Order: sequence, then C-alpha cells, then structure tokens
Amino acid sequence: MTFTPTTYDSYDFANRRHIGPSPAEMEEMLKAVGAPDLDALIAETVPKSIRQAEPLGWAPLTEYGLLQKMEGVAKKNRVMTSLIGQGYYGTVTPPAIQRNILENPAWYTAYTPYQPEIAQGRLEALLNFQTMVSDLTGLPVANASLLDEATAAAEAMAMAQRVSKSKASAFFVDENCHPQTIGVIQTRAEPLGIEVIVGAPETLEAEKVFGAIFQYPGTYGHVRDFTAECEALHAAKAVAVVATDLLALCLLKEPGAMGADIAVGSAQRFGVPMGYGGPHAAFMSSTDKMKRAMPGRIVGVSIDSHGNRAYRLSLQTREQHIRREKATSNVCTAQALLAVMASFYAVFHGPVGLRAISERVHLLAVQLADALKAAGALVEPANFYDTITVEVGVGQQGILAAARHRGINLRKVGRDRVGISLDETSDPGVVAKVLDAFGITEAAPEATQPAVPDALLRESDYLTHPVFHMNRAESEMMRYMRRLSDRDLALDRAMIPLGSCTMKLNAAAEMMPLTWPEFGSLHPFVPLDQAQGYAEMIDDLTAKLCEITGYDAFSMQPNSGAQGEYAGLLTIAAYHRANGDDQRDVCLIPMSAHGTNPASAHMAGMKVVVVNSAPNGDVDLEDFEAKAAEAGDKLAACMITYPSTHGVFEETVKRICDITHEYGGQVYLDGANLNALVGLVKPGEIGSDVSHLNLHKTFAIPHGGGGPGMGPIGVKSHLAPFLPGHPETGGDEGPVSAAPYGSASILLISWAYILMMGGPGLTQATRVAILAANYIAAKLKEGYPILFMGNRGRVAHECIIDTRPFAEVGVTVDDIAKRLMDNGFHAPTMSWPVAGTLMVEPTESETKAEIDRFITAMLSIRDEIRDIEAGEITPEDSPLRHAPHTVEDLVADWDRKYTREQGCFPAGAFRVDKYWPPVGRVDNVFGDRNLICTCPPVESYADAAE
Repeated sequence: MTFTPTTYDSYDFANRRHIGPSPAEMEEMLKAVGAPDLDALIAETVPKSIRQAEPLGWAPLTEYGLLQKMEGVAKKNRVMTSLIGQGYYGTVTPPAIQRNILENPAWYTAYTPYQPEIAQGRLEALLNFQTMVSDLTGLPVANASLLDEATAAAEAMAMAQRVSKSKASAFFVDENCHPQTIGVIQTRAEPLGIEVIVGAPETLEAEKVFGAIFQYPGTYGHVRDFTAECEALHAAKAVAVVATDLLALCLLKEPGAMGADIAVGSAQRFGVPMGYGGPHAAFMSSTDKMKRAMPGRIVGVSIDSHGNRAYRLSLQTREQHIRREKATSNVCTAQALLAVMASFYAVFHGPVGLRAISERVHLLAVQLADALKAAGALVEPANFYDTITVEVGVGQQGILAAARHRGINLRKVGRDRVGISLDETSDPGVVAKVLDAFGITEAAPEATQPAVPDALLRESDYLTHPVFHMNRAESEMMRYMRRLSDRDLALDRAMIPLGSCTMKLNAAAEMMPLTWPEFGSLHPFVPLDQAQGYAEMIDDLTAKLCEITGYDAFSMQPNSGAQGEYAGLLTIAAYHRANGDDQRDVCLIPMSAHGTNPASAHMAGMKVVVVNSAPNGDVDLEDFEAKAAEAGDKLAACMITYPSTHGVFEETVKRICDITHEYGGQVYLDGANLNALVGLVKPGEIGSDVSHLNLHKTFAIPHGGGGPGMGPIGVKSHLAPFLPGHPETGGDEGPVSAAPYGSASILLISWAYILMMGGPGLTQATRVAILAANYIAAKLKEGYPILFMGNRGRVAHECIIDTRPFAEVGVTVDDIAKRLMDNGFHAPTMSWPVAGTLMVEPTESETKAEIDRFITAMLSIRDEIRDIEAGEITPEDSPLRHAPHTVEDLVADWDRKYTREQGCFPAGAFRVDKYWPPVGRVDNVFGDRNLICTCPPVESYADAAE
C-alpha cells in the first residue's frame, strides 16, 4: 500500500477555526445561491471597478505561534509600580471576577441588551452598577456607563448646556481637572461654539457661565468642599458638575451632598486593569429632573407579561440612530463589560470592604506625606485623599530617575514638583521605596488620622441594597455570576445574526494576552521606554490596517466607532481651517448611511443635509449632485457607508466621491460594513479620504454586552497632520479620548486576529461572509421579501427581510423578533435602517448547520404567519403574540389555541439544550412611565406588579 500523507492543516486558524462553513458546506451553499464558485459570486456582488489590484500579502501565524510572538512582545513592556495617578490607578482584580466575567465568553461575546428578554443577567449587573454610582455620588439617577472620564466630562458639559436656564455661552473648568479631561472638553466645545474658561475655583464668575466642572479630589490631590460654588451656580441658573473618584467617595463627602447636579468619573479602580489606557467604564449620575437629558443608556425596572420584575433599557428613543442629528449625543458604545466588572467588584467587597480599602489607601498616603514633611519636604495640599504633590526644585529629574531605578513611576508636575498617587496595590514597602528615592531612610510611622477635615468626611450610608450585602463566600459569588450569565443569550450559545454589527468569533487565543500583567498593568502615561511592546504592536497594527484600507496614516485614539466618526469629521474640519475654508460646514449624509453619522456631524459643528435614496436603496445620485452643487464652497464633507446600510455594493460609489471632491469636500466612508470589503476593496483607493474602523466588528474585538469598542480612524496623507493630539504625546489638534491610544489593551485582540488570519485568510473571511448572507437571502426569499439587492440580484454581507406586509394581518416585527427567542436566537437588527424590517448578518464564523437552524426558525415563523393569514388563528391567540415562552408558561395551566409543544419547542429550537428566556415580553411603556434606574427595595417589585 502506498502511503499518502494528508494535506489537512490542523493549524490553519482562518479556515479551520474562524471561518465556520467547511469547503464541502460552501459547495452546498453555492448551489443554493446559484453560483458555480466563490469567485463567480464575488464577481456578481462586488463591482469590478472598485476591486483592489493586489492581494493582502502577509502569511498567517498559528495560535501557538501567535502566543509565542505575544509573549516576546509582552516582555518588551516594563511593568513598574506607577504612582502617576491622573485618573488611572493600580487595582486588584478579584480572581473570581477575572475568571468568571472578564475571561468568560458568556459575558464578553454578548450584544447590547436591546432585546431585554434575553439579556436579564447583564441588565441586572448594569443596574447594580447604576446603583453603586448613584449611592456613592449621592445623586439619584445614573447611566450604565460611558467611554472614559474625559469624554464623560465633555458629555456633562453638553448636557449642562441642554438643561441650563442660563443664557451664557461659556463653561468653566477647574484648573485642577486632569489635563486630558480639560483637553477633551476643549475639543468638544470648539465646534459647538462654547467658550471654555479654565481657572481656579476661586475665580468662578457664575453669572458668566451655563455650567462648571470641578475635580474632586483634584489632579494634584486637593480635596475641598464645592458647596459654595454649587450654590453660586444655582443662583445664576447654571449647572454644577463634579468629576470625582468612586473609591475616594467611600470616605469623602459625596457630590450630591454639596449640591452638584451631575457627577462623572471613571470606575477603573474598581477592579479594572489600567491596560495602557483602557477600556474602563466611565460613569455619570445626575439629579432626577435631568434624567431625560442624560446621554448613553439607562437600565430601568419594568414588568413582563406575567407581571414579574424585568429589566430593560429605558428611554431608548434617545439613541442616536433613532433621533439622528437631534440625538443628545452620538454615544453608541458604552463600556458594559467593564461596568459589569466594576459592579461585581462592589458586590464582592460590599460597603464595609470598600470603606476598608479606601481608608487603607488614604492612611498610607497620610503616612507617606507625614514622613516627607518630617524630613523637611514641602508637601501639598494640606487636605488630600490619595495624591500629594512635593516641591523638589531643580532636583525633579533626579528624584524621578531615582524612583524609576527603584521600580516606581512618579508624576512630573511642572518644572519643580513631583506628584505621588497611592492606590489599592500600594503597601508599606512601596512607601519605603518612594521615601528612599527622596533620600529618606527613616521608617514612616503609621498614620491613624485622616488628612481631611471632619466636614468633608462622608456621613451618609451607601450600597444598602441587599445585593451588596450577600454572603461573599466565593462559592456564592461564583453562583451569582453564573446565574446572571445563564439568563443571557450570547455567542457562546447561539448565532446572533445582527445586521451591521458583525457578531463574529472572538477566538480564545485573541483574548488571552489581555490579562497578562505585561499588557494589563501599564499606566497610559508611563515613559515610552517602558511601553515598547505596545509601541511595536500599535506600529504593526497601523501598518496592516493601512495595507487593508489603502489609507496612509491611522489614529488609534477613538475608543468607540461613534467617537471615530466624530474624530474623523474633526480631522476634516481642521484640514479645511488650515486651508482657509472656515465656511465649509455642510455635511451630506444619505438616508442609507449609518445611524450615528448625523449625530456625529452635528457634534462636529456641521450642518446635516440629508440625501434621498433611490427606490432600489442606492444613494439618489441626482439628488446628491444637486445638494453638493447647492452647498458649493460650503461643502465640508459627505458621509457614506459602503457597502450601504441597505446591504448593497452601489455601482456609483466612485462617482459620489468624485462629486464631493469637485465641490471641495472630503469623503468620510463609514467603516461599519468593512467586513464586506477586507481583501476585496480598499476604501482609500476608491476616493475616500477618511474612515473609522469598528474593530469590535470587522476585527474581532467582542461586543462585551454593549462595549468595549474601538474606532481608530484611517486617513489619506493630506489629512494626517490633523489627526487627534493628546496632552501627553503632543500634536496640534485636541484629544477626543482620555488616553493617547484609547482603549489600548483591546487593540491586542485585533492585532492577534489579523496575524492569525493572514492576508489570504482575511480575504476568504470576507468572501464567506458574502456567501453566507446570499445563502440566507436565497433560502428565505420564498417566504419573505428581500428588500434591497444589487443589480445582479446579490446582497453584500447582510440582507434586509421585509416584514411590513404582515402588518396587514396584525403581525409586527416585534412579534417575529420575540418568537425567535423561543427558537434560541437573538433577533436580527429590528426596524433599522428601514422601519418594520429585519436586517440579517450571519458573518463568516457561523457554520452551515447554525445558519440552517436560523433559516428553519424563520420559515417556521412564516408558517405561523400563514396560519393567521388563513384565518386559522388570530394574532392575539397565536404563539407569535405570546412569545417569548418561559418555563412559567410551560408549567402553568394551558388554555391557549396552540400546543405547548408548538409554543415552547418550535422548529429550530434545541430540546436538551433549550434556552429559556427568564422573563416574558417586557412592558416598555410601563418602564418609561415608571422609571426606576437603581436597585429598588424588594417589596417595590411586588407593588409594581399589582
């Protein structure tokens, strides 16, 4: 017998691990769509005129090879004890939270909880987060997180302007705010015409501003009472904002007790690693009267169809893709996963544990300050929490170097001072090393009294809800985390076929390096020679993204897709200003563009002009050209999504770019749908000037239940000088995020994905994503109208199913979405971009078996609609209207017009591994009319159900 070695490559990550369908399954799918092979399908789908000439070239790494490379890169980062402070602190992540939340795909692969019935676990954890923030800040309403402290402060400024009764157009910023916070506020204010006044709190003239923000504790350590400033602002009908620190508030008087209207800050030090800048969950809380002006997401308590307690996102009409340019903000990505971690940190420690940690940090700082003073050092301020500033004169560089020699980073303040911020990881040994760097060898006596006056010590209780007083044995904590995750439907259970959101595989090998201390423990402002591993990663990721997109430069700073849009438009605006074209402020946005675009343009100070769609879903080229001509020398930009949000490769994209350039505008191509382009089309080669890339979509960063995300922007060379700068790294333009590289640690995920896929693997992923979408369209078109298709009857990587005709017999898109839950699926994107439709995106990662299960479920639902059409059952009596079905439905008395089997085990649902939604259909109207956004007393749930 002749021995023939196998050609099967077990280590081919792209085709064996990431891409779901096997070659044999692809053959079957191609037959269904009527294409002889993948090349032919792509030729029919993607216009030849825009196809890139050269393939992506780099070879892939195996998973093992990737982890070896990552280990080598990690060793180039030098992990030291960073006492730099400035909003970032060492923290201890409880191993139970690291293992059961951060490293658990049940938590990190979930989608934003827009479908509340299958997101009750995340929603409860986020409600815990809101309660924690509300209690600690002393303000009754909190949201479910924002991007980072600096952008939360900028959001607070915009919110203050919306609610203030003052006619002033200026905003006051405490000079003791963190420098990056001041920078982001100034960036946000300029296009909105807001004057920013930076000064000492004593110089505040309340009648001249619509609001003010104060840092508490201040960036250099100052702790002071802002009650008088809040009163002065209120007398002038202005709004008081306090940027604060949750750990400090376990010991210090809360902002609400000072009269603050809004509080913002970062929850990073509640167990979330620094990660060279992120991701971390920012927070915002406010008075009750301002709740409807608050940006971001608010989790609320409602009831389900049985009258039982149920959580949901409240006031969802404020979301930017619904209100477009009238949105309160373009904030799309929250930091849900990190907010969940922070909330569990509070549950893990409880109020007594948090108080103990806070007191320990403070008294250790007092011990350090006392020892420095005893040695004759000039230490400021007199009242502080964890941060002190030491005047060292000409010895500044020597002391900083001496500290670094001892493995400690201190903060350089001005030319003659050094800042020191202690944290949860600090201990007497760290204090001894700091003192040694100052030449002090005497042991520091233990401190027993706080360095704040009695009037600034906290008197109110916090975290009184039972969830923060549960038995904190690890067994009970583990079970609580498991119970919540079991209530959710994430990618570890089933396909999430969301159009425009690209819920693809988030491979374990891509995730592993995040929790390595060499990546997780770096402060974002460490000296560059300590972050050489990060520098290598960012440089190589930038080079590969440039090759993928055809752009010449990238900024990694924007830490969400929506923020990337905003940063891209600011870059365009700065370019026009540099050319003396200050009048250019018109932005053309087709109706088929991504939903955040209009809100981003509004934030960038541009006037939105909407361009119509043609009947086939394309941009109406005649209308586009007419509106470009009308704008003339006022045209700043156009924002297009390609392929369009309608799921089509439009043949006219180059002409749209040409028209924009003819009138002096710049083309912003939204990167939301890049998963249909990688390896086939380079945006920078078809006429686009700038794009943001949703790394949490196309490049495999998981959605985390609604964040984290990253939205770096790529630009052509003429725009490169106008990319965002940062106080820590320089640059002529202002920052858009708190850290120079945004949420830098999760860039590792995208880099790992790109390295393991290789150029050919990325291209094949795009091709298979297009195949999967066309397969679904082909299989469903007999039961459902497919709304938009290209000239050759093909869709891109997603397709829109038109469910509007069923409204004639009383079936809504909601009914179909909720019924899919009974089949064990998350619904596709509902009613966007076209009301009453479902947008489906299978991605390249789903196997044919899972796609077929979804198709079976959809066709089964279509049969149930036919029963209604035939008059065999009414919509009110059908399983569609009663969906989703819970275990409570299964065991209760059954008096429905269909069987338990049909209701609870429809076609497509697993039987042994059946997913049971924990609640019935949630009452949205009740939740908005009775807004409860913190953990209510247990008895109030019973009251709500009556």
